[in-house]
Amino acid sequence: MPVMQRLAVIHTGGTIASRPSPDGRGLTPQQAPSVPGLPGVEVRDFQPFTLPSPQVTPAHMLQLGDLIARVAPEHDGVVVTHGTDTLEETAFALHLLLDTPAPVVLTGSMRHAEEVSWDGPGNLLDAAGVALHARSAGRGPLVVFGGDIFDARTVTKVHTTAVDAFGGYPGPIGRIDREGDTAHLKYFAGPEPRVSYHPPHLNARVDILYAYAGWRGEGYAAARAGADGIVIAALGTGNLPAELLPLIAATRQPVVIATRTHAGPVLPVYGYAGGGATLVDAGAIPASFLNAHKARILLLTLLGCGLDRGEIRRVFTQMEF
Repeated sequence: MPVMQRLAVIHTGGTIASRPSPDGRGLTPQQAPSVPGLPGVEVRDFQPFTLPSPQVTPAHMLQLGDLIARVAPEHDGVVVTHGTDTLEETAFALHLLLDTPAPVVLTGSMRHAEEVSWDGPGNLLDAAGVALHARSAGRGPLVVFGGDIFDARTVTKVHTTAVDAFGGYPGPIGRIDREGDTAHLKYFAGPEPRVSYHPPHLNARVDILYAYAGWRGEGYAAARAGADGIVIAALGTGNLPAELLPLIAATRQPVVIATRTHAGPVLPVYGYAGGGATLVDAGAIPASFLNAHKARILLLTLLGCGLDRGEIRRVFTQMEF
């Protein structure tokens, strides 16, 4: 007799658990969905909080990581349902926080349960299939949406309303398709080495500033005065107007340079004032391929671990995550 697999499903809220309000004033979190059609699988449900994802904070992410670390050893896989707006940030935070070998898969839905096109059950079933698959172990947290499987480091929400709302360069690392009751899973890449971190808190303040043509550093002084770290969504390969160069040089906190471009790394190649090479010489830290909000999650994690600016630079430049 085959051994029954055990699946933990952790519900945190979001559209997948929402219904229209009786008063017609929008969607409200009401009921966590059940995983459909899983014969031979023991499912245990957990609900640490029920929040729309814009209300999820780094503290909630740390709470979620602690819960997963506790329940994962007793299960063959873990599925987390989550609102889509900040799902990628939670996924990346869990990527940094967790070292459990059990697969952890995040999913959600773009449509609510009373719409005929509700995508929640399909995404939830796909996520369960990925979480329980032997080839998913050792990959770190994954995101499953519309049958596509994404790495937590690169996945991003690419559309505000479409059902296939997730993407991110270089794209999915795998795919799960269904033929009746049979699931076909294929990975396009193997697992990569990972480093996990164990911060006691994620309470640091890290501000994100957005660069634009003609920016002279508006908002920078306030960030420097109150933040523990700063991330700038810079131009192109990590360039800024010349006015930012002396501001960054005078900043004692770590300043991470990401790009506002949708794909591609930060490369310090330009030597004009404000070019990426001059920013690095002034002390800025390139974010490599991370977008600004994921660079913020990594910086929060490293600050929570007590790392200084030199150690933070080493992690970002050596890609130790």
